[in-house]
Amino acid sequence: MDWMAWTLPTALFFGGIAAILAGMTVWELRSPCVERKGFLPISTTRGDRLFIGLLGSAYLHLLVVGTTDWSIWIATSLSVFWLFAVMRWG
Repeated sequence: MDWMAWTLPTALFFGGIAAILAGMTVWELRSPCVERKGFLPISTTRGDRLFIGLLGSAYLHLLVVGTTDWSIWIATSLSVFWLFAVMRWG
């Protein structure tokens, strides 16, 4: 049976996602949030914005990598910027 090869970047990526989820859980327990409306066309909670931001970041990253010859670091920077923008103002 073949097992998935966990490279360091893969482990760091999924470890980062796990750390974000753990941090969001602690934040929610200490300070429950209320829905608010930002630039997104719906009222969202912190968890909603995290999900939308992560999903949008993944699609943005794939779009940039697949359609341009830009460096992967530019794609990553744009994706991280989008996530922070959604979390802050979404």
